Amino acid sequence: MLNPYLFYNGNCEAAFKFYEKTLGARIELMLRNEQAPPEMPSPPERKQKIMHGRISINGQVLMASDAPPEHFHKPQGFSVSLTVGDPADAEKKFKALCEGGSVNMPFGKTFFSKGFGMGTDQFGIPWMVNCPLENS
Repeated sequence: MLNPYLFYNGNCEAAFKFYEKTLGARIELMLRNEQAPPEMPSPPERKQKIMHGRISINGQVLMASDAPPEHFHKPQGFSVSLTVGDPADAEKKFKALCEGGSVNMPFGKTFFSKGFGMGTDQFGIPWMVNCPLENS
């Protein structure tokens, strides 16, 4: 099994709730720093931050946490790829994901898909949404 693990800049919970609303994701776990054992203390301002979270989107798992500020780096060099079977649904999800973020490649038909787009969500996570020519 291979699952992406994303690091957020203190807004993991907001991102998960956004994915729940826009992608139909199911939040399976949001473990907060305050739930860690006493030997793993965290500063008061980080108690409510997510130590480990897990959501599922169409049966696929995406995990994440809030990186400590001194360890956070802006995501680069990857995209989370979402495959959607229906082109209208794919475009709707793409537009919702990019709202408040940015579009790198507008969603549209390509030689390899019924629809494809690339963008970054409001949390800084790069996404590719694809509706393949043939559903696999």
